[in-house]
Amino acid sequence: MRQLPAGSMTLPALHFPRFFPLALLAGCLLGPAAVHAMGVVPETSVVIVDEADGEGTISVKNTDDHPTLLHTTIEPIPEDDAVLVVVTPPIARVEGGAVQLVRFVLASDAPLATQRLARASFSGIPPQRPGRNEIRTIIRQNLPVLIQPRDLARNDAPWTLLKWSVEGGELVVRNDSRYVVRLEQKVQLLPTRQIVSLPAPYVLAGQTRRIALAERPATLEQVRIFPATVYGYSVDHYDAALAPRAADAASHR
Repeated sequence: MRQLPAGSMTLPALHFPRFFPLALLAGCLLGPAAVHAMGVVPETSVVIVDEADGEGTISVKNTDDHPTLLHTTIEPIPEDDAVLVVVTPPIARVEGGAVQLVRFVLASDAPLATQRLARASFSGIPPQRPGRNEIRTIIRQNLPVLIQPRDLARNDAPWTLLKWSVEGGELVVRNDSRYVVRLEQKVQLLPTRQIVSLPAPYVLAGQTRRIALAERPATLEQVRIFPATVYGYSVDHYDAALAPRAADAASHR
């Protein structure tokens, strides 16, 4: 297994649509002006919050040799906009080469029925140095936050619980379990090897997702998916059988 890279993107503080070419242009126009990049790096690729502990933590390192402001926020996913956790500290000064511990505290005492999913954004904001002609760059790391119910047993392969079928010209995946399943959006139909795409890189607990098929392959038997473990490691692939079509099942009764 290989570890998934932390999701990240580089945003210019001046909100240019495309930073890299503009940064080069700025360097030419400003002469000695510095084009400045910095980075904050979380220690893991997933934040896990355990209801039994009431919180989860992650260490974030400032990999540069100068101080930075670490700004941490929680971003809900479209299907679940509840305030699940609170970040502390939301803003912290981190010296060059130093590590900051960030806590994710459960926002409610209500028992969790299923695993829940959110996103955490870690942004490093470099200092403005007086008298310097600089373009400051913000490096943002965006990680999944998985919230684990107290009474839910650990499952290292929750994707095996997904149920796949073809219904009315659509590929349907149902997650009747209490687990969140994270996976690549591409799904390969077997044996034809046709590729279709999920609308998001996860299937929530209790969720059903549908993918329109241009045409149903006559010999469609399985789907091949590329899941991720709870701790952020990707699995090469997993092949899941399709449930028999209703008409086929009825003919065998």
